[in-house]
Amino acid sequence: MAKATYKDAGVDLEVYAESMSRLPKLMQRTFSPRVMRLDGGFAGLFKLDFHNGLFKRSYDNPVLVSGTDGVGTKLKVAQMTDRHDSVGIDLVAMCVNDIICCGAEPLFFLDYIAMSHDDPERLEQVVQGVSDGCVDADCALLAGETAIMPDLYQHGEYDLAGFCVGVVEQDDLIDGSTIVNEDVVIGVESSGVHSNGFSLVRKVVFEMAGLSTDDTIEELGCTVGEALLTPTKIYARALQKILSYYKVKKVVHGIAHITGGGLQENLERIMPKNVTAVIDRQAWDVLPVFDWIQKLGEIEDDEMDRVFNRGCGLTLVVSPFYAENIQRMLKSAGLKSWVIGNVVDGDGSVRWA
Repeated sequence: MAKATYKDAGVDLEVYAESMSRLPKLMQRTFSPRVMRLDGGFAGLFKLDFHNGLFKRSYDNPVLVSGTDGVGTKLKVAQMTDRHDSVGIDLVAMCVNDIICCGAEPLFFLDYIAMSHDDPERLEQVVQGVSDGCVDADCALLAGETAIMPDLYQHGEYDLAGFCVGVVEQDDLIDGSTIVNEDVVIGVESSGVHSNGFSLVRKVVFEMAGLSTDDTIEELGCTVGEALLTPTKIYARALQKILSYYKVKKVVHGIAHITGGGLQENLERIMPKNVTAVIDRQAWDVLPVFDWIQKLGEIEDDEMDRVFNRGCGLTLVVSPFYAENIQRMLKSAGLKSWVIGNVVDGDGSVRWA
């Protein structure tokens, strides 16, 4: 009787070792002086503050802010196109964009990658995207885990999960509680579908319309795969500049990341019970990719609003006097924005004008 080996069970330790050897350079390019090296250790180490006087934070009452997320069935599109770097960016964006809603500075990120089999090139592509996202978010890719599970995933399939930690002074914590009557709502552009609603997208595009990822979308000037794999925009760097500029005045009263549930549901999560946000759905540019998806699937407007960001990936609720300057700062960071609504006395809801 032949003796069983791990390789026979679907896990090749030599190939796994090759996969792991490709990752340190992608992590190290994200490191700041706050990362403490522990090569070969079982955990990642990160100093909350610098010893260097020039960069020292000198926190009074720091609060750690954490978030975790995945990329959902957008991974199916990545696997269909055999393009795997952009979903790594998505993974970072989905986590980082959540924690910055509390006013947090992203500190470090960890990833979990589960694969059907050892595939050094595919793993490197994914982690290259994660690394790129961390550079964009100014956070360190501190550690991660890669699991090979041939009996759980079909050949070529993989799944991703991410975890991010940030920090904010307790007095600077943003939770929406300071939103008041006459505040204005600024919408910040998305880059596309981002990473929500892909079960509906895939049903419409691939099942109902019968398209492939290589098909060209004339009105968008790109292929289906290119349109759907546009990475989620990361807002951390622009937001940190705004919050640092208004550190004393604290004019940003609420921040909402527009993910599953759309603008209405996500903005409602931060509204105090004594006010209502009134949103003008005509105030911002709906991206053409959403018009294309809606037309293909004959999807009702209400369903589009409930599932997708429709071109607005983040909202800031701010004091009206400072809205114009905040928009200028967003523009200088390369982000288009619009005043999309205002706050009135109400009941904690968000409604369309």
